[in-house]
Amino acid sequence: MSDSESSKRPGLRRADLRRLREALTRGQTDVPGTVSPAPAAAVPPATAARPTPPIAPGGDGGTIMTVCTGNICRSPMGEVLLRSALADLGVRVHSAGTHALVDEGMTEQALQLAIGHGADPAASGDHRARLLTGPLLAETDLVLTMAREHRSHVVQMRPALLHRTFTLREFARLAATLTDDEVRAAVVPAGTDAGARLHALARLIGSQRGMMPADPDNDDVIDPYRRSQKTYDLSASQLVPAVGEAARVIRAALSPGR
Repeated sequence: MSDSESSKRPGLRRADLRRLREALTRGQTDVPGTVSPAPAAAVPPATAARPTPPIAPGGDGGTIMTVCTGNICRSPMGEVLLRSALADLGVRVHSAGTHALVDEGMTEQALQLAIGHGADPAASGDHRARLLTGPLLAETDLVLTMAREHRSHVVQMRPALLHRTFTLREFARLAATLTDDEVRAAVVPAGTDAGARLHALARLIGSQRGMMPADPDNDDVIDPYRRSQKTYDLSASQLVPAVGEAARVIRAALSPGR
């Protein structure tokens, strides 16, 4: 700025200077004729750190899917029985059909067998069939099908599930070769996440293939749809023990504190 420009600026009169000194002495800031300093920005109070939520057993609980054809007999029976067996672990168990009779409930025979073997009556009665889709498979950690044809269907839809898809009876047969301690030891490296533990369990179960001879036909659960009560009873006699054995090793893999 030039001297000529500086000389044009209005200066403070002596009376103004005196009032300013008196105001400063009293601590006053809004003195007429002066510019008050901008107020300091408010400093928000420190936000209290939120406690880390406790990890549920096995992280988020993990997801298991059972699969059959119409999703009104075998897979919903497997779903509700397995869900009841694992209820305290927070595992999500659901089902679908490769050719589902969408929105149909369980057949009366399947419903009564499921309830008779310990499934929750309300959950069993609320079941509605749904079609197997890619998005459903994408969110699933372990797939248990009712027959080999369903296993093939799942793997064709989502090849990434090749090593995490078994027929229910095959899974149970292979699981029977393992103790709970062997299961726990195998899943420990997977950490606390339930999905990762289910993946580790699937790898362990899959590693037992070929360890013992088996008739592939014995890995399927017979389809009772539109057949006699005797066939329904036979189907349940194949399915129920397999659910129990599957629940044993899944529980061993996901139990808290392991």
